[in-house]
Amino acid sequence: QVQLVESGGGLVQPGGSLRLSCAASGFSLQYYAIGWFRQAPGKERDGVSCMSSDGSTYYTDSVKGRFTISRDNAKNTVYLQMNSLKPEDTAVYYCAADSNRWRLCPGKGYWGQGTQVTVSS
Repeated sequence: QVQLVESGGGLVQPGGSLRLSCAASGFSLQYYAIGWFRQAPGKERDGVSCMSSDGSTYYTDSVKGRFTISRDNAKNTVYLQMNSLKPEDTAVYYCAADSNRWRLCPGKGYWGQGTQVTVSS
């Protein structure tokens, strides 16, 4: 079965860190553009960070310098390291993968079910 499963979310205090994981099965992530998106309460879904199949990266301005996207092809897993977390980062985080090699961020493709990140004191 083709699927993406996110994990690693939780409750963290402002200034803390979390590492989100997205494990893929049924396909190999190394051939896909990958990305992390988030949806905060009452807000639209926004792109957070992406990596193309050739390793180019994108970060939305609000997370640049704090978040890092990475890929482990051996584990078929994508990660999002989140440091210096802020309450504004609170959202459900989703991973996605797109086989279109011309893309930096996924467009059409596979999506996970999401993992909740809550940043609160």
